Amino acid sequence: MVLQTLDIVKNEIPIEEESVVISEDTNAGLVLVDIINGFCTVGAGNLAPREANRQISQMIDESARLARVFCDNKWPLLAFLDSHHPDRLEHPYPPHCISGTDESNLVPALRWLEKEPNVIIRRKDCYDGYIGSFQEDGSNVFVDWVKKNNIQVLLVIGICTDICVLDFVCSTLSAKTRGLLAPLEEVVVYSRGCATFDFPASMAKDVLAHPQELMHHVGLYMAKGRGAKIAREVSIGAVKNA
Repeated sequence: MVLQTLDIVKNEIPIEEESVVISEDTNAGLVLVDIINGFCTVGAGNLAPREANRQISQMIDESARLARVFCDNKWPLLAFLDSHHPDRLEHPYPPHCISGTDESNLVPALRWLEKEPNVIIRRKDCYDGYIGSFQEDGSNVFVDWVKKNNIQVLLVIGICTDICVLDFVCSTLSAKTRGLLAPLEEVVVYSRGCATFDFPASMAKDVLAHPQELMHHVGLYMAKGRGAKIAREVSIGAVKNA
């Protein structure tokens, strides 16, 4: 039934995905959204997968690949880590990714990023990394990062496609429209570098159902509708002449 529904949705709201080449002379920045144990490592918490998950595993592999390319080239990378105070939980979800626990740390395949000089780690206590980047003095870590590095193309990957990734992308595109993120020109969401959680209707009781493939597609569709480019593959190198 879920597969039939997914086919109907993909037919009614198709997504045009592109092959994206980020040229070496483009000022590109990579944003990782919440690729942490509490969302990705089997059994790590209330919102972690209960068993190995193909979509999440693929996201981790692709994020590690792209992160390595960016770090080898000393290009800017910003990683958002969901991190909540135990007294300020995130409705309607159960307690998750509590500050100071391993749930709120990068997955093992990405822990090496913590020692890379081109990487900024930003812990956030809300869905939206843009909002979560505001400091007490009113400055914004993400905005300052974009401007300091003169980022023209922003590549976004992470989890969940339809929640934290989408919220961040929408806020970023709105800020770009308002002229708050110059010189940013383009936001790219890499579909294979994103994932979401799987909570089919058969398991839903007191929470909303959340079928993985369906909601992943919807998240990508909504991001494209806001103005993001959706990439089916991402490579780095010189752009070939037509």
